[in-house]
Amino acid sequence: MAFNAQYARVIDNDQVEQWPDCFADDCLYLVTTDENHRQGMQAGMIYADSRGMLQDRIAALREANVYESHRYRHLIGLPVVLKREAGLAEVETPFMVARINRNGTTELFATGRYLDEVVDSEADGLRLKQRIVVCDSQSIDTLLAIPL
Repeated sequence: MAFNAQYARVIDNDQVEQWPDCFADDCLYLVTTDENHRQGMQAGMIYADSRGMLQDRIAALREANVYESHRYRHLIGLPVVLKREAGLAEVETPFMVARINRNGTTELFATGRYLDEVVDSEADGLRLKQRIVVCDSQSIDTLLAIPL
């Protein structure tokens, strides 16, 4: 639970430069829909297969992308460990994300579940080997700039 709390904290507090630190060097981050996930489709709204790609995404977010100013507030449910073996755990965790717009309005932005492969090392602690963000809705109403 503390790991997901820290994950959400760096996003919600606009400390996204720390977000890639939640991942192993060799990782996968995918944001997709429930329908695409059920059909085994690899395409997603966001796809990154290394920590370097995550760092590039944050650099683009800060330096190149143009989007309406907003921020998120995550509510993350209790994780369920589905499988555990030799330093790797498969975990499913529900989430809700509210989006706070620059004018102060708050709206429910996304709901879904994180499907994670979490690795534990003595040197680095818990890191995401894989996070597949499965959104319940088929559409996101605006540019998905900030990570979920």
